[in-house]
Amino acid sequence: MAAPATDLSPRAGTAQVPRGPIPQASPALRFFFYFRLALAIGLAVLFFSNHGPALLGQSDRHIFASALVVYLFLIAANGIVMAVGLLSEEHQAQTMSVIDIAAFVTLMHASGGPASGLGLLNALTIAVGSLTMAGRQALLFAAIATLAVLGEQAYADLVLHARTTAYTHAGLLGVAYFAIAVLAHQLSVRLHESERLRSRQEVDLANLQEVNDYVVRQLQTGILVVDAEGRLRQANAAARVLLGQPDLAIGQTLHPGLARLSQEGEAQQRTVAGFRPAGGGRSLRVRVNRLGQGRSAAALVFLDDEAALAEEAQRLKLASLGQLTASIAHEIRNPLGAIGHAVQLLDESPAFDEADRQLAGIIRNNVRRVNEVIENVLQLSRRDRARPEPVELLPWVVRLADDARRASGLDEHQIAVTIAPEDTTVITDPRQIGQVVTVLLENAVTHHAGDPAGLRIAVEGGVGPDGTTFLEVADNGPGIPAEVQARIFEPFFSTRHNGTGLGLYVARELSEGCGVRLDHVPSAGNGCRFRLSFPDHRLLG
Repeated sequence: MAAPATDLSPRAGTAQVPRGPIPQASPALRFFFYFRLALAIGLAVLFFSNHGPALLGQSDRHIFASALVVYLFLIAANGIVMAVGLLSEEHQAQTMSVIDIAAFVTLMHASGGPASGLGLLNALTIAVGSLTMAGRQALLFAAIATLAVLGEQAYADLVLHARTTAYTHAGLLGVAYFAIAVLAHQLSVRLHESERLRSRQEVDLANLQEVNDYVVRQLQTGILVVDAEGRLRQANAAARVLLGQPDLAIGQTLHPGLARLSQEGEAQQRTVAGFRPAGGGRSLRVRVNRLGQGRSAAALVFLDDEAALAEEAQRLKLASLGQLTASIAHEIRNPLGAIGHAVQLLDESPAFDEADRQLAGIIRNNVRRVNEVIENVLQLSRRDRARPEPVELLPWVVRLADDARRASGLDEHQIAVTIAPEDTTVITDPRQIGQVVTVLLENAVTHHAGDPAGLRIAVEGGVGPDGTTFLEVADNGPGIPAEVQARIFEPFFSTRHNGTGLGLYVARELSEGCGVRLDHVPSAGNGCRFRLSFPDHRLLG
């Protein structure tokens, strides 16, 4: 978490510099010190030069020299205090200002009073000192300097009997001191406000950069920034996965095909489908956004897995279709029930002959078929959230096999259950996965084309050699033709003329909702085999 920004804005009557000893002076205070030091050295060099007596210390050279030496000594002492941090910045700035006012008034007195022009040195020190002091303090020292200049002129007039015409100069110096103090304070306020705003912006930009980096890292869409030479400037983890290059480094030249896509043409935006990176891999949709004008501009490249996009589009379509179909199904069930009840009453009529009864049977079969479709659709629409719990496979699967055997009228030897080891336990939703197993068993019965007595169903499960817990349902039926195996989990697809095409689709949806994978396992011979794979972390035994 970023440290809170320090409020540097000056307030009337209060100093905004930290109180107490500080380990290091601020840049403003250091500038103030070096300015005074350079000014004092300049005065000393000028005074002790050949032209010094004509410019400085005309009234009393001894006082001027003594004041200048003392001033240099006090500046050196200020430097030591500032280096070791004995005083706060506020107190250091106040001390420096008092020393400067006293020194400059003394030097001005030794040089002939305000008319010498040395009184303007106080204006400089007030201006520079205002950068480290609050407004009222800057005005206070301007008043002190004004009183000191006026006091010096009064002393010179009353004691030394100097001409009184210098009072005008002293008054003008006082006005200049106050004007400079006010202007310097306004400048100081603006500087502090700018510094405070800059600090806030730095924190905001750092936070925004952190958020952007996190969002880019978490995106499933691959993002690349490519310069005009086709070199990589930025990439997220998803882009490295989609390109099949986990070691893709910044500054590396991209695959020529991808680099060409990112730079060719003058269009600001373009989309290319069916791009395959080097070595084959998944088919990608590439979207290019130019980050400037001309061929020398960099490009922002978005990568998406076309298979994932198609799957998401299919999911959204089916979700919308499911909602619509569920609404329609509720409206169909009422008249469908009335038709079924009417056929039952007609079937009981003594006036019905054999031909009428055959027609009634056709109606009943189709009513049952439509009702199965409605039940499957409604089952998807009202699917509950999975409630996993520990389930011991052997007794649970045996119970499901017995229910399927009684419902289909099969003999005991026609469904065999084998679980190894027998105490294998998984964490899953027994109700929803039980529906999946029931669908697979019913599917094996309905697709058996030969003599029902010849049907054999094997339910095998347990822990495989790779440590994965699984459950398989296999039969000795005709199997699934190779040309339609890729479509068997699609909704409303069936190899039977009277099938609904929703059984396996519903089974896979329920499996995915429970975190279980349902796959068709191709076999070389006859028969059909489906496999339920439970995640390793769900294994208890």
